[in-house]
Amino acid sequence: MCGSMLTNYLRLTYILFVLTRETLDDVPSVIIDEACQLVKDNSITGRKQSSVDVVYTLWSNLKKTAGMEAGQVSYHKDKEVLLVKNVAKNTDIVKRLNKTKTENMKLDFKALREERDAKERAELREKQRKQQELDKELAKKRAQEAEIRSYTSLMKTENMKTNRGQLWLRFG
Repeated sequence: MCGSMLTNYLRLTYILFVLTRETLDDVPSVIIDEACQLVKDNSITGRKQSSVDVVYTLWSNLKKTAGMEAGQVSYHKDKEVLLVKNVAKNTDIVKRLNKTKTENMKLDFKALREERDAKERAELREKQRKQQELDKELAKKRAQEAEIRSYTSLMKTENMKTNRGQLWLRFG
């Protein structure tokens, strides 16, 4: 997820979805509020204003073309852009977040993403395999039920009996 201010100078704050593929609706409002505070505090113009509007969206929705100014972004789908209006500065949140701030430039985001995607693909394959097993079992059960309901087993020669050679007595 990416958050930015609606000004000429954008300061971006990223929230990394590590464990599961989440949507913006799955992100708790507390995290959104903290990200908004970081965006406001990291912006030169945002610090000077009493309240700002913060836009947030998934990073995959960010659109950057060659003709854009430095710091300017657009969006592929405007419907996936969410707006938090009138974000006022909360120094307690900013101080708490700055105390825990670490900069780790050695993170390989591409490798993290590929690892997460590989895990998701493995889970999906396992789920599909289980579903195929259930489908095969269900098809086998249906075939057995259909055979029981049909009369094909009665018309087999090994199940047939003859009355030739039997003595019939008539009383009468």
